[in-house]
Amino acid sequence: MNAPAQLSDEVAFVYTVVGDDCVAIMHGASGAPRIGVVAIVGGPQYRVGSHRQFVLLARALAAGGVPVLRFDYRGLGDSSGSARDFTAIDIDIRAAVDTLCVRAGVDRVVLWGLCDAASAALMYAHGDSRIVGLVALNPWVHSPATEARVRFQGYYLARLRSADFWRKIVRFQFDWRDSLASIRAHVRALSTAATPAPEHFIERMRKGWRGFAAPVLLILSGDDFTAAEFRLLGETAPAWRSLLADKPIEIVAISAANHTFSRADWRQAVETATLDWIRRQFPDELA
Repeated sequence: MNAPAQLSDEVAFVYTVVGDDCVAIMHGASGAPRIGVVAIVGGPQYRVGSHRQFVLLARALAAGGVPVLRFDYRGLGDSSGSARDFTAIDIDIRAAVDTLCVRAGVDRVVLWGLCDAASAALMYAHGDSRIVGLVALNPWVHSPATEARVRFQGYYLARLRSADFWRKIVRFQFDWRDSLASIRAHVRALSTAATPAPEHFIERMRKGWRGFAAPVLLILSGDDFTAAEFRLLGETAPAWRSLLADKPIEIVAISAANHTFSRADWRQAVETATLDWIRRQFPDELA
């Protein structure tokens, strides 16, 4: 293992991935921890994150003794290269893990990702023995079937429980023709949505997670369509229900939070949950 580098609090640098230049920020930690975090970016974000979430997270973890690398993968943010989506960044994640290990002198890595970055981490982690944990926030599992179900449950059933809805009916202010047409469209989507093909990214996520034995921290927002789709998939798809029951998973629900944890208290809740989980799972690996 490489000797720990002498790091200042934050260091910006460029490294090369298959001939392209990738921009990264290293957040150091005092002492000699054996474990660090690679924060994967979900498109179309870049290494700063919505509301500077990734910057603030990295600083909080580094202050708690955990070095963090955040980076722009090829074709994103300030990095060069062709644009690519989250299903095609395995090489970029591996290069970021390599870079963290060399610069921070760690040999164990936790991947942290929000939305499709969490999905990318779940597809990647089983193939890299250095990955000893995942923090997945609102993983992206979108499909026509889950969208139709979430919209039906979250909107139409909620409207039936709404006093305002019934007041509109009594006052003849309700456009039942338009609503009925919309309901029929969603019912058709529920009944006709195709099952994802074997190598659809959702299946790749499930297979990757099935092959990953290390612990996972799952953080879900309460006011987020993406989180609702993930919950529904875990509740209704037998293979996913079995996976979630079998794996070492800790779930943290931030009930009022939106998708990107835009309020300061929501971001701080994510930071605290992440750092506390790392400390519990890897007490002997920190500085």
